[in-house]
Amino acid sequence: MPAELTLHQRRRDPTPAELAGIPWLAALQAHERAVAMQDIKVGDALPGDYVCRVGRPVTYWFGVVEGLLKMSTDNAQGRTITFSGLPPGGWFGEGTVLKREPYRYNIQALRKSVVAGLPTERFHWLLDHSIGFNRFVMNQLNERLGQFIAAREIDRMNNPDVRVARSLAALFNRVLFPGVGEVLRITQQELAYLVGLSRQRVNEALSALQEQGIIQVEYGGLRILDLEALRTTTAPNRNNDAT
Repeated sequence: MPAELTLHQRRRDPTPAELAGIPWLAALQAHERAVAMQDIKVGDALPGDYVCRVGRPVTYWFGVVEGLLKMSTDNAQGRTITFSGLPPGGWFGEGTVLKREPYRYNIQALRKSVVAGLPTERFHWLLDHSIGFNRFVMNQLNERLGQFIAAREIDRMNNPDVRVARSLAALFNRVLFPGVGEVLRITQQELAYLVGLSRQRVNEALSALQEQGIIQVEYGGLRILDLEALRTTTAPNRNNDAT
């Protein structure tokens, strides 16, 4: 595939397997689903590709079929603020699509990913015609509000272990990211990008969480053994902290 083509230019029709990974299609009536499926496109995002950029007009409602994206922005001091990681099954930007306003954040692929898009006009058509779609979007907005409140809290935390734990827990949100499953496919470097810490510091935090039996580090990913502990942990103990 030509490297100079934009993600939009690389869009294509989804495969049946890719359509099966779109969670909100199941909430639609048969005729609504048929209409929506005609308009859904997918794009193969390369690492570093931007799906959305600050100030650009909204054209699609996007979701992650495969891979991992990052939602972030830059503050006045030039510091990058990461709002959320976006693993498989996550759809995002519904508030922007509802208001038809320019994007206030960047969405960037951290690895090779498959991104699906529903055109803005079809999104609004479904809002006008589908009760099931309305319920799905309402649940998204409600869950997203809680997610961003938690993200603000995480951003103010000084304990790196807690930052890693809470950030991981957010990626296992079953409502926003139903495609994650039991194992999150993420590297320590990708997690470092999301949390805003060094890879070495993230590795130390993961080791501490694993020692407590909260997570299990596996090849190419992380398995959560105790999600509630991950959400509520305050300061994971370290064996070398004793004085």
